[in-house]
Amino acid sequence: MAALIGGNVALALGPWLVRLADSGAVSAGFWRVALALPFLALMARVNGQRMTGMSRKMVLAVLAGGVFFGFDIASWHIGIGDTRLANAVLFGNSGSIILMLWAFIALRRLPHGREWPAILAATTGAAILLGRSLEISQTNLVGDLFCLLAGLLYAGYLLILQDARKELGSWSLLTLAGLASAPVLLGTALVLDEPVWPTDWTPLIVLAFSSQLVGQGLLVYALRHFPPLVIGIALLTQPAVAAVVGWFVFDEVLVPLDFVGIALVGSALALAKATTPRVRA
Repeated sequence: MAALIGGNVALALGPWLVRLADSGAVSAGFWRVALALPFLALMARVNGQRMTGMSRKMVLAVLAGGVFFGFDIASWHIGIGDTRLANAVLFGNSGSIILMLWAFIALRRLPHGREWPAILAATTGAAILLGRSLEISQTNLVGDLFCLLAGLLYAGYLLILQDARKELGSWSLLTLAGLASAPVLLGTALVLDEPVWPTDWTPLIVLAFSSQLVGQGLLVYALRHFPPLVIGIALLTQPAVAAVVGWFVFDEVLVPLDFVGIALVGSALALAKATTPRVRA
């Protein structure tokens, strides 16, 4: 349980570190991946997970997944700079809900049971949060949309790599996906004419360590010990932590309507985590 909560807290602090970095937002994503790669490869080796000897189809899938992961981080980091941290974390994690919707399309059936409340809560909560962002500024709304795009790209990343995840270990998959996503992030940062080389390495080193190693590592360890519903509920730690950081560090004041939207989207994420494995079976 400590690993499950600790991993979510570590990931929730990522947007704060992205804002602290004096490189560009996408450049921060590049360093987040690149700095962690040697340690991910070491963890894969220590755990006996292979990174070679794959079929051509597997290599192409991992490369494609890495490209999706790179654009996911790029889109999310751009959105982090424009919207509130709580919104960024919620919409950035929307891949669970998108996967659930994709399963309905793939299986050609309508939702039932707990799936309807998840969809209704996600739609209502997202409408509230997007409307509140538009009240604040158009920039905030654009930031929300970038974070939603990140959730969509992450869902694509998971779908592309669903077969590879059965054959490769978590650490080796993260390493290989990182090798493919790092060039995407660097190229995107250069196209956007962002500063790539920072003057202060501290936020980027902490970001790589906390998000890619501590956050991912703790969750890799914890996820096999809990059912999907518990994992979904624990995921609500992330928007809670992000909201507190946004409030106290960046003066992002939340009104009661914001809390309603956060609660609805958060409950939808928890329900989606619980139902997606069943609808994808």
